[in-house]
Parts: sequence; structure tokens; C-alpha cells
Amino acid sequence: MLSELKYRWSLKGMKALVTGASDGIGLSIAAELLGLGAQVAIVARHEDKLELRISEFKKMGYTDVFAIVADVSKKEQHNLIIQQVEQYFGYLDILVNNVGTNIRKPTLEYKEEEIMHIFNTNLFSTFEMCRLCYPFLKKSKGASIINMSSVAGLTYIRTGSVYAMTKAAINQLTKNLAGEWAPHGIRVNAVAPWYIATPLVEELLNNKEYYDAIINRTPMLRVGQPEEVAATVAFLCMPGSNYITGQTLAIDGGFTINGFN
Repeated sequence: MLSELKYRWSLKGMKALVTGASDGIGLSIAAELLGLGAQVAIVARHEDKLELRISEFKKMGYTDVFAIVADVSKKEQHNLIIQQVEQYFGYLDILVNNVGTNIRKPTLEYKEEEIMHIFNTNLFSTFEMCRLCYPFLKKSKGASIINMSSVAGLTYIRTGSVYAMTKAAINQLTKNLAGEWAPHGIRVNAVAPWYIATPLVEELLNNKEYYDAIINRTPMLRVGQPEEVAATVAFLCMPGSNYITGQTLAIDGGFTINGFN
């Protein structure tokens, strides 16, 4: 019984790939997975920052981590990631499609290149990484894909319509892949954070008026922390969540259920 409990709440020996993992939520996810025993490949664009993160992890005693320098928004770089996954791992138990970006503008002000940049970074990279990693995930005894969505994909918030479209599409992609790939032992879920204290939103959170508006719509009266998202992602990767697939879980301090509060 105790051995079964340990198995359900551990990621020991599992092989994980996390995109956008040099800062913020992605970095916290990588740290969480490592702390639970996984071997982790972290992907980001900037080699110097990745080297710093690897050095930091190794000082903490985590040696089963390596870096892949690539921009997942650029399709021509996807094969670089896959080649290194094959070289280092051979198969995958966990894929976390975390990378994302935003350009906050009124709908009529977007330029075509801005629209495509957001779609390529948020949605198309997620779609392609799922497809390219499928053969590696299928080799696992029970694989898990976690896609990074947002409450912007569930309801209206002032982040911009293009960002919201990509996140809503990720929610539907998650459902479709969960149904299609369940017979192959691959679970697919998404997490949808509200405001989390990361570099991506630091400037917004430093605006007191905007910060107060966020807090007033959040029943828990605070923004989230990256490690709170990371812990939820880790749970969805564990054997303890083996009967959960096709879900989008809001990590939002109650924001999405807030009516007349």
C-alpha cells in the first residue's frame, strides 16, 4: 500500500520536456518536476539564460536536467528540439507546452505580423510540439501533455482578442487530442492561470490602479505565484491523476466563478 502511494505521488525516473522554461511559470514547472524526481529538458531561446538556469539547478543538486536552445515559435527549429529529445531521452513521459507571449492592443490596432507572432508562439507551437512529440510519448507507459492556456480562453479579460483566441483554441485542441490519443495511453490536459506574478505581467502589476482592479475581481484577494501553477501541472503529470484527461483547469483564485461577490 505504501509503495503504491509513493508511486502515485512521484515523478521519479520520468522524462519531461518543458518549453519556455528559462523564466516565470516555465522555470517553476521545471523545478517542480525535478524536485519530484523527473529528468527534465528545458527549452528556451536564449542560450546564456538557459546555461544560468542549468547551473542553478545543478547547485541545488539536480543533475538530470539539460538545455535545448530553440525558438518554438519558428517551425524550422522544431526538429532541433526533437533531435535532442531523441538523443538524450529516446521517449517522453511528459510534455509541457508552456511557451507563450502577448501583445496587448485593441482589436482594430493589430498588425498582421503581430497577430501571426502571437499565433505562432502560443497556438501553432503547441500544436506542432504535440504532433512531433507523439511518437516519443506513445513509447511511455502513461504519458501526459499539459498545455498552457489562460482564463482569457474561458472568459473576457483585457488582454487582447488575439491572445484570447489562441488560448481558447488550445482548450479545444486539448479536448480533441485527449479523445484521439487516449487509446494510445496519452493524457492531455490544460491549465488556465489568471494573473500570476511573472516577468510577463510585472509592468501591469506595478500599476496600482490595474492591480487593484485585478484584486477586486479575485475572491482570494491576491495574484497567483508561479509555483502554484507548477504544483498543479505536476499533479496532472503524476500517476495519481491517471483518470483525468481533456480538462482545462483554472488556476485563478476564484476569478472565473466570481459573480456578484
